[in-house]
Amino acid sequence: MKLKKYTTKTLLAGGVLSLVLACSSPSGSSKWQSFSGDKNIERKVDSVLALMTLEEKIGQMSQFSANWDVTGPVMPDDFQPYLEKGLVGSVFNAVTVPGVRKMQEIAVKKTRLGIPILFGYDVIHGYKTIFPMPLAEACSWDLELMKKTAAIAAEEAAADGIKWTFAPMVDITRDPRWGRVMEGAGEDPFLGSAIAKARVEGFQGGSDWHSLSKTNTVLACVKHFAAYGASESGRDYNTAELSQHTLWNAYLPPYKAAIDAGVGSVMASFNEVNGIPATANKYLMTDVLRRQWGFKGFVVTDYTGINELVPHGIAEDEKHAAELAVNAGIDMDMTGSTFIKYLKKSVEEGKVSEAAIDNAVRHILELKFVLGLFDDPYKFLDENRAKNTIQKPEFMQVAREAVAGSVVLLKNQNQLLPIEPQTPKKVALIGAMMKDSINVNGEWQGRGDRNQSVSLYKGLKEVYKGSAVQFSYAEGCTLTSNTPESIAKAVATAKTADMVLVALGEDFNWSGEAACLTDIRLKEAQRQLLAALKQTGKPIALVVFSGRPLALSWEDANVDAILQVWFPGTQSGYGIADVLSGAYNPSGRLVMTFPRNVGQIPIYYNQKATGRPADPANPDVDYHSKYEDSPLTPLYPFGYGLSYTTFAVKNAKLSSPTMAKGGKLTITAEVSNTGKRDGATVVQLYIRDRVGSVTRPVKELKGFERVVLKAGETKTVSFEITEELLSFYNAELKKVSEPGKFTVWVGQHSADNSNEMSFELK
Repeated sequence: MKLKKYTTKTLLAGGVLSLVLACSSPSGSSKWQSFSGDKNIERKVDSVLALMTLEEKIGQMSQFSANWDVTGPVMPDDFQPYLEKGLVGSVFNAVTVPGVRKMQEIAVKKTRLGIPILFGYDVIHGYKTIFPMPLAEACSWDLELMKKTAAIAAEEAAADGIKWTFAPMVDITRDPRWGRVMEGAGEDPFLGSAIAKARVEGFQGGSDWHSLSKTNTVLACVKHFAAYGASESGRDYNTAELSQHTLWNAYLPPYKAAIDAGVGSVMASFNEVNGIPATANKYLMTDVLRRQWGFKGFVVTDYTGINELVPHGIAEDEKHAAELAVNAGIDMDMTGSTFIKYLKKSVEEGKVSEAAIDNAVRHILELKFVLGLFDDPYKFLDENRAKNTIQKPEFMQVAREAVAGSVVLLKNQNQLLPIEPQTPKKVALIGAMMKDSINVNGEWQGRGDRNQSVSLYKGLKEVYKGSAVQFSYAEGCTLTSNTPESIAKAVATAKTADMVLVALGEDFNWSGEAACLTDIRLKEAQRQLLAALKQTGKPIALVVFSGRPLALSWEDANVDAILQVWFPGTQSGYGIADVLSGAYNPSGRLVMTFPRNVGQIPIYYNQKATGRPADPANPDVDYHSKYEDSPLTPLYPFGYGLSYTTFAVKNAKLSSPTMAKGGKLTITAEVSNTGKRDGATVVQLYIRDRVGSVTRPVKELKGFERVVLKAGETKTVSFEITEELLSFYNAELKKVSEPGKFTVWVGQHSADNSNEMSFELK
């Protein structure tokens, strides 16, 4: 039997694909280390590869985007011919079972080899059931919750024919002007790494690659490799100018955590690193990702990332750009059409080796085998499953719980919140976001229906139905404008109430990709409304909807309570009302520092010391690192958040004052609920390496535990310190732990210096 006489379609139809492919082992296949490590799959991949022409191989490396209209996906004119010739490896933005089936049937039934297409979509924080935006969910510090919401998003997407998501984004973000902070997990590499692992395992069904063939999982794609969150000036697509020291110690760890968790694909970032855009950066894509970290999945560009090498100034034209990308280690071109247009000629000219093409195609084909697409290209196309899966009641309940768990109570003077349902009270509901259901999903809302999302007004009305609380309403302003009449009506409404609940914030278009700001305060029209309401003398609780940390200095000084709710998704109003009513005691903690004003940016807790550090006890001393017009401290620090109860962390103890190389220490502390309500807090462990061969941050998160306590209850938390936990990348970029003294804190946020201890690594 000669393999070349058989096409993939023929073998599938005859039911002998596994037998024939398993019997074939083309020369060179033994050098390939696959994602799965399954030799049978390796042989199958190489057998399909042996059937392919160079043009067909390059087609597998090409992703096209489907346009979408009311009748389903529509293939652009320049896309259709490639599809019919079997020159499409992946399709982006084709959704719904009928739409995906339409394209898959062309690929499987009408092309020479019948290789199935991999369908991808931006399932960022939900597919149809929209959960809080990732930055908000990260504020829950609840890894199991984040794993669960990712799993639900995967199940819904897979039920609609999607088998690949472009998430999680794990970029470290220190600048809230950047709109894409909403997509990540904040500023800390330790927490970010834990969340990266949880979300990858949620999407993919765990770290075992066998789970990827299940009908309720999707292939995850960690992005954006690397350091996209370090773009200068908080401006999207901008240069990321940072040292190798900062790259390795602050920005790379979450990507590595995702690789270790078994993520199957990686997306290159738009920005340059060390003068070379990531899409053409062999150091990142080959030396680090594959050789040092052992990644064996496939690498895709971001949208038209290869084409953009030309305006970057590193490629003469798109043909040159395609050559740079594939030689750097890029496997798939997202929508740029550079591979499909130019790579064949580049191979013929000797500028790209066919071996490089073969390796890229192996990576892609293997994931298609792992996902089960070769076994049954229509495995994920079941309209009944879609109908019975999407937005199941239990999914909506998890979404509601995720909303409540993600909000952060920033201020609560005189315990203005919660608004107890059983206590008679007149509450004026005011603000542009009070009845809004359009913005609450935030950016990257997948297939969510903005009109279906629950407004805060609706949530309050339902949660307080039959209660002793009476509501009145006035809009007061839109997000960007007001009138004397609208403010007057809001003020009159406030005067008749016992307290004012104001909902303000951002339009969802003001954050997300390409949505960056130089002014991150509430818009002037909203600030004018707040100032007018302040004059009534009524206590004010402010609910802030936003896709980023805002500069809330005036609000912090002038309103009584602030609840940061972000963009919470489908069940927004219900989850927030659960918190406002006290049915859920807020437990969210910030994962990004809130600046006092934009002039402090970038501001983050794990900064480096200087030779002339500011002295908080003597802020007026000259010639030290400080501002003349603002404190150095943030408005709200990383890890901060309040509750309707109070907590105390005390009696912290180290198991030993010294730690031997290769040994470990244990830290224990007592955490108590000292208030009158049940609640949850996040106990946080911070460490400082006092002296290093390179300078070390003033404080680094190295452990955390979310603890649920009944009123008056005390529990003991325990953290283990290992040598690995103390290690860092030195000047030679070697990961080392160095003997010396370390300071430890166990507290409730990054600025909490209580329970300070020290030990020495011998």
